[in-house]
Amino acid sequence: MPGIIRSIAVGLFAFAALTPPGTSAEVTLSGFLQQNTAFNTVTENPDGRHYKWLEERAQLKLDATGGAWRVLLKGEVAYDHLGRQDESELREGYVDYAARNWDLRAGRQVITWGLGDLVFVNDVFPKDHEALFAGRPLEYLKRGVDAVKLGVYPGLASFELVVAPTFRESRTPDPNRFWLFDPLPAVTNRTTVKPEQGDAGLRVYRDIAGYDAAMYLYRGFHRTPSMRPDSMLAPTKITYFYPKLFIYGASLSGRAGGGVLNLEAAFYDSRQDRSGSDFTVPNSQTRVLVGYQIQPVEDLSLNFQYYAERMHAYDSYRGALPAGFPAEKRVNHYFTARATQLLQHQTLRLSVYASYNASNGDYFVTPELRYSFTDHLWGAVGANFFGGKPWGQFGQLSQNDNVYLQLRHEF
Repeated sequence: MPGIIRSIAVGLFAFAALTPPGTSAEVTLSGFLQQNTAFNTVTENPDGRHYKWLEERAQLKLDATGGAWRVLLKGEVAYDHLGRQDESELREGYVDYAARNWDLRAGRQVITWGLGDLVFVNDVFPKDHEALFAGRPLEYLKRGVDAVKLGVYPGLASFELVVAPTFRESRTPDPNRFWLFDPLPAVTNRTTVKPEQGDAGLRVYRDIAGYDAAMYLYRGFHRTPSMRPDSMLAPTKITYFYPKLFIYGASLSGRAGGGVLNLEAAFYDSRQDRSGSDFTVPNSQTRVLVGYQIQPVEDLSLNFQYYAERMHAYDSYRGALPAGFPAEKRVNHYFTARATQLLQHQTLRLSVYASYNASNGDYFVTPELRYSFTDHLWGAVGANFFGGKPWGQFGQLSQNDNVYLQLRHEF
């Protein structure tokens, strides 16, 4: 907590220094207290515990605006009962400056690109997959990135440039808490090498005939690590690394019939192994997403998605794959659906999300019930169910089914 208080004090000092004398200013301080528990329904964790998540958490948020400037700080402290104990984190912390036709944001910030619902085509920024699978509130799926974001609005189109001087990876499930597929479980000597440089992305967007159109460029690295053994015959060490990546993408969204149609596509250029001959580096891919959201009756919304991934240089990939390693499909077809129903004057929310990979049988289902007791107190109960091939994205998690509880008091 002292670190969070120091951050808020620094933020107030920075805001006072940036705001011109005589400018009207507004400063708000808010936050929440939260309890979050997720317990297993199939078996205990690899470390012998019976909970995926068990913690109390507090957040303080400072939001100060004055003239063209804004300072936002969002810090959290938590006590984890499963071994991590005291934790603190700066979720977001940035300074904004807004001019007439451009603006600038510098610091830790959560950025979302693309249109997918838990399907990420052009959303290149870091995620927290452990948070999603352990029943934490959905806001924790996104991790902040330390970057400078420049927005320019000349009229023809809008431009958003994001430059991060250091790379920040996505968080994957902790192998002490989650059962995961491991092709080389006997090798315990493992190390991780992170990129020594940052990454950058550009989004260009505008309205075209009533549709929101965007183009995306990204130069950086895969957010989840690849595994490289020192020898395939008798491996003694495994190195995790983040392969280089270019992404070129586009999206289009607008009204169609009685709902909203979303179209999105991207080419993932695996610039570290374009030939596909290195099995430790993901091959280049084409990704396509088609989504449709509709509200058939009041307080009921439905969202359907079709998503496909096509691997390039597939023959080279199969030729380089070591014997005994499971092979990925050339094309994967996914179908997702989400239904959300609001009841009792919108204080009760029932929702369910399901994802199914028709190519290998992988599935992920997460139902949730959330109730707002007051304007400041809400609670939720939900579950995460996984299944499929033992090496699949969700199939490897089949022993990690869990039920979760969330309770939050906001102030």
